[in-house]
Amino acid sequence: MTLTRRVETMEATKEGSLQREIEAFLYLEAELLDDQRFQEWLALLTDDVQYVMPVRITREKAQGKGIIKNMSHFVETKYTLRKRIERLDSEYAWAEDPPSRTRHFVSNIRIAPDRPDAGEVSVKSNVLVYRSRGDDPTYDILSAERHDVLRRTPEGWRLASRTIYLDHSVVTTRNLAIFF
Repeated sequence: MTLTRRVETMEATKEGSLQREIEAFLYLEAELLDDQRFQEWLALLTDDVQYVMPVRITREKAQGKGIIKNMSHFVETKYTLRKRIERLDSEYAWAEDPPSRTRHFVSNIRIAPDRPDAGEVSVKSNVLVYRSRGDDPTYDILSAERHDVLRRTPEGWRLASRTIYLDHSVVTTRNLAIFF
């Protein structure tokens, strides 16, 4: 094996290892959300996390992708996410009583290590969230692409930023009290 081929193989192994680490992080995150272990999920976020879901509208091709940059379904920080979780744990979370049952299907995980010096990687993934409530036979299926920034810390990978681009321009679910 030539030296060039050995270097390429080492690089591919490093990339494969990074891919597996990021996948493991995203799968753990999905499990925590589906199991309603929200405090553990919150621990996976950096203190300066930004968690945003911009509004999508339908536009003609020439007018762009249809994402409104200055309007969102929510713009959250760690503080507001913590408050949402505290409310879910209280008797005042009427929109989530009984709690929703969710299943997060995470796929098409793509990594661009564009800030290796900062110990961060940009990650795109697709997510399909199935949601049911109580004994109601109806259910919601929400599809989105997530743009994340993950930061390596001494405790492991942490979510520093997430932008959720719903594929829906009309959100028919009763509320957006779940996490993506």
